[in-house]
Amino acid sequence: MPVKARINARLGWILLVGAAAGTLAGCSSLDSASRRVASVVTPYKIDVVQGNFVSREQVEALKPGMSRQQVREILGTPLVTSLFHANRWEYVFTLKKPSAELQTRKLTVFFEGDVLARSEGDEMPSETEFVASLDGGRTGKKGKVPVLEATEDQLSRYPARKAETPAEKAADAAPQEMAPTRYPPLEAPGR
Repeated sequence: MPVKARINARLGWILLVGAAAGTLAGCSSLDSASRRVASVVTPYKIDVVQGNFVSREQVEALKPGMSRQQVREILGTPLVTSLFHANRWEYVFTLKKPSAELQTRKLTVFFEGDVLARSEGDEMPSETEFVASLDGGRTGKKGKVPVLEATEDQLSRYPARKAETPAEKAADAAPQEMAPTRYPPLEAPGR
């Protein structure tokens, strides 16, 4: 091998080793820069609300002797109903915030037949307290809660439903005569 070729080969190896060392040094500085950016930029973590929120006002509206339908109108559909405990409805609510501990609230409603007997469970927050806890200081208006009741003027925009007469109820409950339904055969004829 001529001398000039050896010098070029050595020069090539030196450049290759230098480029590899420079790349490794660049990677480590790039890694530290990406760590600094990642520490500044954090992903958005949402509040997770699950179940039925039941307010203190709703619990106070429950009275022994109410029907199941009346209880459902006040509290909403129960989260848990059991075939084995048909006389018990469970209302469970959880709120998970990234910066706070998991909050769980539970209310159990007991029936005797189709009549409300009693209710028991955790101390429920009022609607105002719950709305204030959802803000969590993000908007900077801590303590400022919107008005949660409609005014008489706002309610007048939505007229009350007209009560049905017994004749209308009977007409709705009467079975409608249905035309017989015909379906095509499952298999083609002649098979």
